[in-house]
Amino acid sequence: MLSENDARRAIGTTAYSVDGDKIGTVGQLFLDDETGRPEFVTVNTGLFGTHETFIPVSDADVSGDRLTLPFTKHKVKDAPHVAADDGHLDHDEEQRLYEYYGMGYTSRTTSDTDVDGSTGRGPVGHDTSGPTTDEAMTRSEEYLRVGTTSQEAGRVRLRKYVTTEHETHTVPVRKEKAVLEREPITDANVDAATSGPDLSEEEHEVVLTEERAVVNKTVQPVERVRVAKETATEEQTVSENVRKERIEAEGDVERR
Repeated sequence: MLSENDARRAIGTTAYSVDGDKIGTVGQLFLDDETGRPEFVTVNTGLFGTHETFIPVSDADVSGDRLTLPFTKHKVKDAPHVAADDGHLDHDEEQRLYEYYGMGYTSRTTSDTDVDGSTGRGPVGHDTSGPTTDEAMTRSEEYLRVGTTSQEAGRVRLRKYVTTEHETHTVPVRKEKAVLEREPITDANVDAATSGPDLSEEEHEVVLTEERAVVNKTVQPVERVRVAKETATEEQTVSENVRKERIEAEGDVERR
């Protein structure tokens, strides 16, 4: 069963027959006075949508921008013409419509006001190109407005920590070693050689030195690191469905 919200959403959509044939544009919605349930919709048929046909919608279905009715297009076009006086459809006209569409009808007592605050069974709404306007239709389209918005994409944090690395360096070191030198007695050294006693015991000591590698560590700054920001521009493709109204003429009409 068609809900009230779905029925309201169907106003201005295109009505199709049970066979998938296009019938016309949904103009008005009529609710039951007592239950508030959708009872009839009007569909603008005929040349330029000048004829308004009443159709029961209890078993209709709304999907997207189309209302599918449980009747054939021929059945709808041959429906009896009824009028809603002051937005009110009386019981005789209701019964006449229900009998034509082969649906049962139970007489109900009309309440004082409808759900939209009007007296009797009144229309909930109508399309901008409905019967309350002139013979022209207004065609509308949806357009995309594409822009940009800023959002957080990530964070960068500088963190300093200490690591230990093993380094190896080669350092030249000098080392003294004793070398025994022998020289014969000559005229040049005879005086030094004979300056002491003829026979004696003596000791001579020579101190040997050597260099050792020494490591000292010092700390000194080597560089400064900071995080800077730069902006790069790239192109992104966005896509979205947009709805566009199309107007078709039915019948013998000259196009200009």
